[in-house]
Amino acid sequence: MAELIIFVVLGAVAVGAGIAVVAARNPVHSALFLVVNFFCLAALFLVLSAEFVAVLQVLVYAGAIMVLFLFVIMLLNVGGVLESLRDPLGSQRWLALLLGLGLVAEVTAMVISGAVKLPAPSGGIPAGFGSPSEVGLHLYSRYLFPFEVVSLLLLVAMVGVVVLNKRRD
Repeated sequence: MAELIIFVVLGAVAVGAGIAVVAARNPVHSALFLVVNFFCLAALFLVLSAEFVAVLQVLVYAGAIMVLFLFVIMLLNVGGVLESLRDPLGSQRWLALLLGLGLVAEVTAMVISGAVKLPAPSGGIPAGFGSPSEVGLHLYSRYLFPFEVVSLLLLVAMVGVVVLNKRRD
């Protein structure tokens, strides 16, 4: 029972931090909320007994990727640019909120009516779940192409930042 309470609390904090990432006006604050989200996800992995995946979450995402994000934010000086801009879509916020609430209501109604069945919890965690050998086996066999696509996407993003910064100078 205690694990369920911890799981629900961490999930709620992760969802709240995710909403704060999108809602924050300052890009540095958004990046810090994303760090909170990453640490909550790592703690959720710990609750699920996937210690290796939790360590990878902290090292790779909360460490390396966030350093990259902060580097891009500082390199582009997004904070100074955002202060001088007016939000052109400010009048559409209420429509977006209304549509989002409608989507939540629709999904809730579908789950309650039985149109969509949620998966039943399994009897337990399979042996080797989250171990380095299992992660490596799946990453470099079943998910090799998506792994390489993500690395290429990160490379293109870094080159784009350099090009955008050079163009401004």
